[in-house]
Amino acid sequence: ALPNFWFRHLPAKNPSLRHHLVETNVEQFPEPLREFGEQLEGRAVLVWKTRVIPVECVVRGYITGSGWKDYQRTGQVSGIPLPPGLRQCERLADPLFTPSTKAAAGHDEPISFAAAAAEVGETLLGKCRTLSLQLYQQAAAYALERGILLADTKFEFGVLPGAPENPVLIDEALTPDSSRFWPAGGYAPGRDQPSFDKQYLRNYLETLAWNKTPPGPELPSDVVANTRAKYQEAYDRLTR
Repeated sequence: ALPNFWFRHLPAKNPSLRHHLVETNVEQFPEPLREFGEQLEGRAVLVWKTRVIPVECVVRGYITGSGWKDYQRTGQVSGIPLPPGLRQCERLADPLFTPSTKAAAGHDEPISFAAAAAEVGETLLGKCRTLSLQLYQQAAAYALERGILLADTKFEFGVLPGAPENPVLIDEALTPDSSRFWPAGGYAPGRDQPSFDKQYLRNYLETLAWNKTPPGPELPSDVVANTRAKYQEAYDRLTR
């Protein structure tokens, strides 16, 4: 529901934006699918099929997560030098575009703009960068009005047949799964921030003696309930 909201909201701010969402109303799906409407309602969408651009388009507005670890080691994030003395979770002077690999298995890995451009083409990646930064800034301003800091986020793009140089926003976008959402009230750099996203669950998993390979650990009911509540609050704040 949250990406569906953003797909409706963002084009009003960015008329040039193209995205893959066609329809959310099951009654408007192709006829063979309508008989399954009760099962599909709220769980399926109709989208344009694209060729996925194999790069994760990450935008960072604050220094946190893997970017913070990279900065502590090298003074850089994805090869981009940053000023010395930044504190954990500090707001960056300008948002950074830090692409990463789109791994078929395992974890995505940060790569430089040049390495990503060699993979998908400099012109296409340049358009993805411009769009990603625009979308981040528009979404961050909107979220701030509702008491949420958008610390960072990840976008994915594809291209349609006949338009190989025009990126289309695909997948989910600006959700707690692909973004770090922090409550604006009480924000202070120099420490971890409370969050509305899956970082809460990650932090719990880091307390376990688990080697991060399947099968995953069974989650306590309170961790499940708290994770769900954080996602629900993010949705309620952003869509009100």
